[in-house]
Amino acid sequence: MADQLPNTPMLDELEKGGWPSFVKEIKMAAKRSPMSKDLLGILEQSYNEKIGHWKHGGIVGVMGYGGGVIGRYSDLPEKYPGTSHFHTMRINQTAGWFYTTDALRKICDIWEKHGSGLTNMHGSTGDIILLGTRTEELEPIFDELQKIDFDIGGSGSDVRTPSCCCGMARCEWACYDTMALTQDLTMTFQDELHRPAFPYKFKFKMSGCPNDCVAAQARADLSIIGIWRDDIQMNKDEVKKYADGGMDIQSDVVGNCPGKCMDWDGKELTIDNSFCRKCMHCINVMPKALRPGKDRGACILIGSKAPIIEGALLSSVLIPFIKIEPPYQEIKDLVEKIWDLWGDEGKARERIGEFIQRVGMGNFLEELEIEPIPEMVAHPRENPYVFYEDYYEEDDGDEDEDDE
Repeated sequence: MADQLPNTPMLDELEKGGWPSFVKEIKMAAKRSPMSKDLLGILEQSYNEKIGHWKHGGIVGVMGYGGGVIGRYSDLPEKYPGTSHFHTMRINQTAGWFYTTDALRKICDIWEKHGSGLTNMHGSTGDIILLGTRTEELEPIFDELQKIDFDIGGSGSDVRTPSCCCGMARCEWACYDTMALTQDLTMTFQDELHRPAFPYKFKFKMSGCPNDCVAAQARADLSIIGIWRDDIQMNKDEVKKYADGGMDIQSDVVGNCPGKCMDWDGKELTIDNSFCRKCMHCINVMPKALRPGKDRGACILIGSKAPIIEGALLSSVLIPFIKIEPPYQEIKDLVEKIWDLWGDEGKARERIGEFIQRVGMGNFLEELEIEPIPEMVAHPRENPYVFYEDYYEEDDGDEDEDDE
């Protein structure tokens, strides 16, 4: 039968576990798509031979855009013509990943018409990932996506598509409107998003509270994480209810506080907010009794990434607290100063975190005209030979030895 799927015993093994399998999804798409059918064949061959059969396709894309399309070709085009071209398109997701079913159906209809029918909701940056199409289909896909108000996301050495948690739309802990900021940054930095001009990629991620549900602190070049700077709100009656209900407040709450800022005497919970690390643990454990403070904003961190040139990095504090209010000009001005410095002095494929490692946080802050503060210290000094610059005030002449 012409529609019969290829024999794939190696891939079939991946369907036997208790978790959903990408193989099952490819087989479903392969019933309608010759491209997906050939994808099964080339993947089975790769599993058997233990080598990949994909090669990077260089720069392919739509006219006027330098990013958004990841070129990919097969090195077995004669055997698997359906995957001779297998480009990936990144589509700019909505803030907070909210969609109507109608919008999703329109995207899927476009992709089944022009591509493999396979999608990834969502990629690590946040985009809608459309997997597998041919070079000549890129422009028609782009034209049809624009008609339904979707744009291509970022790829290459540009601003990657900004992403955020659902923020105030669904989360009671959100300290600022993550979706509004994400939308604003996306629209403001359109040129930087679509036309690669940086040493390497630059990712924005916005989390509404320190729970950091989008893992911004581990994955974003610039993390904007909601926080408060006044006291944790406490309802003492609710604290008592938790205790009366059997919760071991000393062990489960106080004992797990990294700042050691809480005390429980068996009847009353007290908090020394000056030592609070804003970790959210106590609030997560007793959500009816404790809430974030009322003076809310965000902490801006910089420099996290996965291993590329250097090892994996977590973000470092850049701005401990900033109010997040439209038109967000203070944040935009900071970002552009960072880009100017990094763009002039950064090496090829050097993320901003690696750049800071190379030049030193002190030099980086000095160029940005930001005063260093203790919150920026990631860990104690590793080198015991610390030298300080000595500053001497000139004698003002009040105690002139010659006068004696």
